[in-house]
Amino acid sequence: MDTVVKPPEVDPPQPGDGHDADEPMPRVELTRRMVLLFVTLGLSTVAFLYFVLPKLADFERNRDKIGDGDAWWFLAALAFTILSFGGYVAMFRGVFVGEASRIGFAVSYQITMAGLAATRLFAAGGAGGIALTAWALRRAGMDRREVADKTLAFLILTYVVYMAALVIVGFGLRFGLFDGPAPFGITVVPAAFGLAVIVLGLALARVPPDLQRRLEGFATRGGRLARLAQRAANAPAAFSAGMREAVRHVRKRDPALLGALAYWGFNIATLWACFHAFGDPPPWGVTIMAYFVGFLGNLLPLPGGIGGVDGAMIGAFLAFGVDHGLTIQAVLAYRLFAFWLPTLPGAIAYFQLRRTVARWREDRAEGSGLAAPAGA
Repeated sequence: MDTVVKPPEVDPPQPGDGHDADEPMPRVELTRRMVLLFVTLGLSTVAFLYFVLPKLADFERNRDKIGDGDAWWFLAALAFTILSFGGYVAMFRGVFVGEASRIGFAVSYQITMAGLAATRLFAAGGAGGIALTAWALRRAGMDRREVADKTLAFLILTYVVYMAALVIVGFGLRFGLFDGPAPFGITVVPAAFGLAVIVLGLALARVPPDLQRRLEGFATRGGRLARLAQRAANAPAAFSAGMREAVRHVRKRDPALLGALAYWGFNIATLWACFHAFGDPPPWGVTIMAYFVGFLGNLLPLPGGIGGVDGAMIGAFLAFGVDHGLTIQAVLAYRLFAFWLPTLPGAIAYFQLRRTVARWREDRAEGSGLAAPAGA
C-alpha cells in the first residue's frame, strides 16, 4: 500500500533527555489520492485473482489442495522460515548494535520482527518497517545521522545480495551455467536491471558525503536554482555515507553479515520445500530467479504486496515452463509460511517493543530525577 510515513511530532524537550528520547511512535497517514489508487489497484488485483486466474489455471482447485501437501516438507518449510528470520536478526545486530548498546538480542528481535510486520502491512518498499526501526533506534539513544547512515548500510548490504543473485543466476541460466530454461525476458532483462543498480550504487559511492556542505557557498551566490541543486545533493551524499558504512562492515569481515545470505537463502529454501510438498521442484537456478523476479511485485502499492508478489512469482514460474498447478500450490503455501505466519509474532513484538521503549523512558526519568510525562 502506497503510504506516507508522517514525521512524528516531537514532544518539548525535557531536561536530562538526549537525542530523540521522547519521540512518539511513527504514524502512517494516507492521502486521498493514495486511497483512490489503492482501491483501484486492489479491486483490479482481486478481480484478477478471483475471476481471471481461476479460469486460466484451475486456480480454485489447486488452491483447495494446499492442505494435501506432505506434512514433513511443511515442517521443513517452517524450520527454514525460522532460520531466515534468525538471519535477519543477526544482520540487524551486525549493522546496528555496538558493544555498549542497550539493545540486547531480545530487543533486536522485537525491533526486527515489529519492523517486518509493519513492512508486511504496508508494502511501499518497506517504508513502514524502516520508520519503525529508525524510531526504536533513536529511542535507544542513537542520533539521527547515525541512524540514517546505518539504515542505508543495512539496506545496501541486504539488497546487494538480491541484485547480485539477479545478475549471477540470470546470466548463468542464459549462458548454460545453470540447469533450466532461459527465456530472455525473465533472465537477461532482470540480470541487466540488477547490474545497472550495482553500477549506479558504486558510482554514487564516489560522491563526497559532505557534498551538501561543499555547495553552501555556491547556493548562497547562485540563487534559487543553486539552492535547489544543493538540496538535491543531499540524497546521493546520504547514500554515499551509507555505502561507506556498508563497505566498512565488509572490510572488517563481520560474521553477522552472513545474516543477509541466511535471510534470502533460507527464504528461498522455504519456497523450495513447498514445491517438494506437492511434487518435484524446478531446478535451483529457476527457483532462485523466479523467486527474486516475483519479489519485485512487493514494490506495487498493495498492502504487504498481497496479490502483487503472489501473481508475479506465479507468472515468473509459468514463464519458465513450470507446471501451473504445482506452481500455484507451492507459491501460495510459501506465502503462508513466509508472509502470513511471521505476521502474528511480529504484531506481538510490536507491543513488546512499545513496553521496552516505555521502560527505557522510565529509566531515564529515574536517572534524572524527573517524572515521565503523561501519555508516555
